[in-house]
Amino acid sequence: MTLQQLRYVITVAQKGTISEAAKELFISQPSLTNAIRELEKEMNITIFNRTNKGVAVSTEGEQFLGYARQVLEQANLLESAYKTSVRDKQRFSVSTQHYAFVVNAFVDLKSCLKTSMTSQSEKLKLTR
Repeated sequence: MTLQQLRYVITVAQKGTISEAAKELFISQPSLTNAIRELEKEMNITIFNRTNKGVAVSTEGEQFLGYARQVLEQANLLESAYKTSVRDKQRFSVSTQHYAFVVNAFVDLKSCLKTSMTSQSEKLKLTR
């Protein structure tokens, strides 16, 4: 069982059809079908009841999907906690049209911030 297979199963359950899920996941329908069948075989359950109108989540599948969502949420929490290379770095971004008054205002703001930070740094040195 892989996280990718869990993502596949959740997407199929949300979309209701394997073909729609395959489009959203950018994979072929046969590949998606095979991945789900392998997962069902490995877990020894039927996650989806297949019909000519799509798929319906089985009773076992509902329980499995609940656990799958929990696992993916935990994996996402782990990634967000440890995978970001710049965790504590603060970021300041400005996006605007190119108007001279905006450029001037930004330069003034930057100068004020630099002066403020320099004076705070000096205060810290004096208090140590």
